[in-house]
Parts: sequence; C-alpha cells; structure tokens
Amino acid sequence: MDAFPTPVLGASLLLAFKPTQKNVLIVGGNGLAAKRAFAALEAEARVLVLVNGGVDAACEELRWRANKAQIELFNLETLPCASATPSDDWRDAKAIDTFIFTRSAKVHLVCITDTVSTNAGYRRTYASAREIARECRHRSIPINVTDMPDLCDFTFMSTQRFVDAETGQPSPLQIGVTTNGHGCRLAGRVRRDIIVSLPKEVGAAVTKVGRLRELAHNPVGPEGAAGLSEDGAPVTPNEPVPQRTQGETDTERARRRMKWVAQVSEYWSIRRLAHLTGREMDAILDGQEGLGVLTPSAPDASSPTPSIIDSDISVHDLNLEPSRRGRIFLVGSGPGHPSLLTVATHSALTKHADLVLSDKLVPEAVLALIPAGVEVRIARKFPGNAEGAQIELMEAAVEAASRGLTVVRLKQGDPTVYGRAGEEVIYFRARGFEPVVVPGVSSVLAGPIFAGIPVTQRGAAESFIVCTGVGRQGKEVKLPGYERGRTLVILMGVARLHQVLDALQSVDADSDLRRNGPAFPSNTPIALIERASMPDQRAICSTLKDISAALESVGEQRPPGMLVIGWSVLSLWDKGDMTILEDGAEAHDGKRLKSWLGEKLWRVTEGLNAEWEGW
Repeated sequence: MDAFPTPVLGASLLLAFKPTQKNVLIVGGNGLAAKRAFAALEAEARVLVLVNGGVDAACEELRWRANKAQIELFNLETLPCASATPSDDWRDAKAIDTFIFTRSAKVHLVCITDTVSTNAGYRRTYASAREIARECRHRSIPINVTDMPDLCDFTFMSTQRFVDAETGQPSPLQIGVTTNGHGCRLAGRVRRDIIVSLPKEVGAAVTKVGRLRELAHNPVGPEGAAGLSEDGAPVTPNEPVPQRTQGETDTERARRRMKWVAQVSEYWSIRRLAHLTGREMDAILDGQEGLGVLTPSAPDASSPTPSIIDSDISVHDLNLEPSRRGRIFLVGSGPGHPSLLTVATHSALTKHADLVLSDKLVPEAVLALIPAGVEVRIARKFPGNAEGAQIELMEAAVEAASRGLTVVRLKQGDPTVYGRAGEEVIYFRARGFEPVVVPGVSSVLAGPIFAGIPVTQRGAAESFIVCTGVGRQGKEVKLPGYERGRTLVILMGVARLHQVLDALQSVDADSDLRRNGPAFPSNTPIALIERASMPDQRAICSTLKDISAALESVGEQRPPGMLVIGWSVLSLWDKGDMTILEDGAEAHDGKRLKSWLGEKLWRVTEGLNAEWEGW
C-alpha cells in the first residue's frame, strides 16, 4: 500500500492569479471579450484589446469602456506587420507579436475570443489561432483560445464574485468551477447550485474576517505579518490559543490574535461573522471574552404555525384513490418554487402517484418531494425530437394506467398554457382514460411578479397578451402589434430573441406577415426573466434596442426564460409610475427610462427577494 496518494492525471492546477498593473491582451471585440476585459479589470490588470476593424467593430461594452479610458482598444488591421506574407493567418500572428514586442511593459496573458461566431460575422480560423499561440509560447506568454482547448495554456473557470449583502458592493469572495473541458455548461450549473446553497451573508462574512485579520496584524504591518496567516496554522484548529503574557512582543501578539481569527473562521456561523461589529472584533482579538456563542431566541412554543402541506386533511384535497384500471392526472407544478405547488398537486405527488412522468423543465426541488419508492421518468424532449418524446410519454402513461397505476403527468406552470395538455387529453380519452387536469400557477403571471413586474397595472397596463416565441415544428409565429397600454408576455422566445426583436420592430414590406399591428418603439421596456421563482433567478431589464447586448453581456443563458414587454415593466420600480397612459405621456418617456435605468443601458438582478428564504 502506497504511503501517499498516487497522482491521477487530468486535473488542473487551480490558482488565484493577481495581475495587478500587469498587461492582459484580449484579441476580439465580441461580448466574450467584454466579459474577459471586465474580469481582468476587477483583478486590477491593465487591459489591451485588439479588434479586427477597431472601435467600430467592437461590441457596445468595449466601446464604452474604451471611451471611459478603462481599457486601451486598437485596430488589429492597422498594426504594422513584422513579416508580410500572402497568408492572413501568418500576418495576424506576426502583427500581434510585433504589438507585444513594442509594448513598454510586458504582456503577461493573452486571451483570444474571436474564435467564436458573432453577429458581426467575423470568426478567426484555427490556423490563425495556432500561429498566434505559437508566437505567444515563443515569448513564454500563457494563452487562452476560446473553444480550442488544445491551443490553451490555461482555461477560465465558471466564476462568481459574491456581493456583500449589507453594502451591496462586491466582496472579496470568489468561487470558480471547472470541469477540465468535460462540460462547460454543466460547470455553470454546478456553480449556481453552489451559490444558492451558501448563506446570503457569506460575502459580508469574508469582508468582516478580512477586517479582523487587518486588526490582528496591527501594529506589525504587512512586512511583520509575514508568516502570521491562519493558513499556516496547524491542521487542527483545536490547538490551544496561547494566553497573553506581560512581556509579549508585537509579533507574538499578532500571532496570538491570528489564532483567534482562525478559531472564529472555523467555528462561528457565517451569519454571525457577517454581522460582527467593531466592538466584537476588539473583544475577540483581546481574547479575554473567549468565543462566546450566540443563542437564538427560541420560537414561541405556545403558538405553533401549522403547515398546510403537512396536514393530513384538506378541503382542497382530491379524491385520488386509484380505480382498478388506474388513473391519469395532468398536473401543473407552477413556475418552479416548491412553495407555489397547489395543495392538490402536492397531494398527487406525495400521496397517490405510482408513476410520475415529468417534463424536463420541472426543477429538482419539486421532484425531490416525490417519495423514494415512486418511479420518476423525465421527458427526453430536446430540439429535434419533441414530437417523438411527447408520444413516448403518452404511451407510457396509458401502459401504466392499464396496469392499475395512478400516473401523474407533471408539467411546468399550468398544463394548459403552452403545455400541450389538450393533445394529451384527447389522446388519453381515445384510449379509454378520462384524465383529470389539475391547474397550476402559471409562469405567465408568477414569473413577472417574482421580478417585481405586474402584467396589468392601473395607469400603466390595461391588458396583457400571451404568445409563444416559436410555432409548431419551429416555424416563426406572427406576433401582436404595439399597444402602449398592453403587456406582451412571450414564452419560449429567448432562444430566438433576435428574430422576435426583428419581428416586433421591423417596418419593412414583410412586417405585416410577422406582426399583427404597428411596430414596437425601440425604447419599449423589456424584461428577460430566467428560472423565475428559483434561487438562481435572473432578470435582465432593458429596452428592445439594447436587450440583445445585455443578454450577450451576462453570458450563459439559464432556461427556462420568458420575455415581458411593455411599460408595465417599469411601473413598480422605485416610487412607481402610474402616469404612463395619461395624455401626452410619450413626451416624457426619455426621462421615464432614465429614472428607471439611470445612466446604464440595462440592469441585471440575481436571485429572489430575501423574504422567500425558508418557504
């Protein structure tokens, strides 16, 4: 037996690199380049960006940052080439090499992002990227090439920087997830799952512990604090903290205080660390009060709050006793949050189901309620096989019901709102089973509410209309025209956002074939809401003009998503606006939008209202 573990190849050496005032070169002008630039700026790097076509070919965010002098942006096409040859691939590589060589300060990292397709149409070839990588390695500069892992010296993890819940500012805490090239999108999902599993105060806790470390080091300062990090402490944090002595030096005092930092970091709750006051920090480092514990106030046992779901009897309960031939229920699971299940749906899933046939978008939090002994099958619906998967599920339901089982066909939202419930009702009825349709809370209504948006609002929206972004067999849908007092909700439209926006705003000769009514103004507010009601919900608010750039800026999508379009989107923001439908209100739309978005072109809101925690 080996005394020490045997290395298993295939992992990455994970580092936290601080490129403070070091040059980072980004090649490309797309949204990914902007994302890389922002990450480098937050790491205090100097960012240089080379774009084929210069400023005019760069995305909006890069142009804005160049205008604000946050980055330096250069036109790759105008750079002098050290060795001009007929090969464009070779020319770009030599031009970039000359650019790096002529910099007054060394370039420490190179990121090539224009190897992915963009709306501008330009995409760097593998041969070109290979030549650039070769020149970088000749100069010992690590390089990352998007979507070409064999050319990469390093990769970017799926990262998150946590916000201090008290101040609303980014905290020092970052996490990163890598699958080492085995599933980038899965890495994003794992990252989100990690984020939602951590207390909301975790960012503030790191900020406070950082302040505690600074106080512990005083008055020895940064140089004297070398070797005093709690990371260098014994593996067990249970080693006694030395007592203060009369003649201890500043270094001994700092070392003793750092042991207290290690103790509270290990044993105190995240919540308590996040709410440390200055007085409490002094008491901890003094060491005389020890590590006292917070005693949460006990709940009032005399007034327990009963749970409807835990109750055995409910006036809303369905009689789901199975007949000998079995039964089929078409059940709506709501927008996603388990607390929004109806009592009838919860009863069907937890008490009566023998087999659950679930849509793939039903979240794990809902599926987790199903008892372990109940068989659960997830629909294999993906682009291109939706019809086959639909038939497969319906056949499975009939087969199980014929054996006397109670089948729950579980759907997202309400089963009759773009849930194909009607087709299933007819199918089951034709085979001798009259299904019971159990309504669910529709995401059409709940999704916007979770993002603070009413679909109707006195003075802002007198009606709303719902449609899908994709027709049968992927055909384009004819969308409704613009009415100032009406909210448009589009389900399944995010993946076809560009087509949807073009159909809503176009004024060409074919617009009447794609839209039933007048064109939408480009300044119409829009909210793109993803994973509504779930802990990793994200709402991107902007205008029709800028929503595409906003979506590109935030990176990976989080299905399912929905679009909410109209003036109700901003009607409850801050102090609210109930003057949208007054005569002449259009003249004030510019001011209205500025009050809503400030100086920005969009706003991104992550997560749920804190009051939803624990439901």
